Amino acid sequence: MPWDAATASMPNDASPPGLIAYDIGHGWPGIRPASPRRAWMDATPDGFANRCLPLSIANAHGWEIPCEADVEVEWNGGARAEDLRVRRLSEGGALPVSHFGSGVLTFHVNVLFRTPPGISLWVGGSPNEPKDGIAPLTGIVETDWAPMTFTMNWKLTRPGLPVRFARGEAFCFVFPIGRRSVMDVAPELRRIAEDPDTQRAHAAWAEGRARFNAALTDPGSEARAAGWQREYHHGRTPEAEAGDHLTRLRVRPFRQAEPPA
Repeated sequence: MPWDAATASMPNDASPPGLIAYDIGHGWPGIRPASPRRAWMDATPDGFANRCLPLSIANAHGWEIPCEADVEVEWNGGARAEDLRVRRLSEGGALPVSHFGSGVLTFHVNVLFRTPPGISLWVGGSPNEPKDGIAPLTGIVETDWAPMTFTMNWKLTRPGLPVRFARGEAFCFVFPIGRRSVMDVAPELRRIAEDPDTQRAHAAWAEGRARFNAALTDPGSEARAAGWQREYHHGRTPEAEAGDHLTRLRVRPFRQAEPPA
């Protein structure tokens, strides 16, 4: 089924916004809910990569900002800004620039994001969307107080290789994140035997996994007919159902706020 962000992501309630994008005079950049699909995942034999729920959830875990024009960039390996060439391939729309040097390509994000207190914005490339010759640089921006915009940057990795971005292709991916949540975690190392329930559940899963994989070699087996195990996808363990489990995200599209009366 084709991904339809407009229908799959509409809000079902009137909760207040947790993420605002202010138009600062450059026009609306077409921010959209991210799709769970990836062309390379669809192209795997029988689309098996789409069976990996963690990949699909990560793919859709935010919003994308699309390119406004077709562009080709090429880096000669030097450290100067002029060592990275940017060439327009289509009319209209803003282009990325070579600003920092060292093979870094810069896209301007021409909106001002605002998040609730204590919430920052994760900024990077679309998850699980590799691009040959270039890699997205990731940042975390304190958008609850900062009055300045930010840029999305990519690092060229292969001198002499032309890299293209197509009009409509996502150059930036964002989602809100608790600023101090990772510091609030107190990680520990323990022996699994200290938690008998978890040890028992893991052992049951491991035994079932080994049995399923062994049965895959039998053409007449139930495992061969099923093709893959679905316990995680369905939020099940050998002993119980998960209490809180997602099989897809419903990320809401940005909507136009009503003007004050």
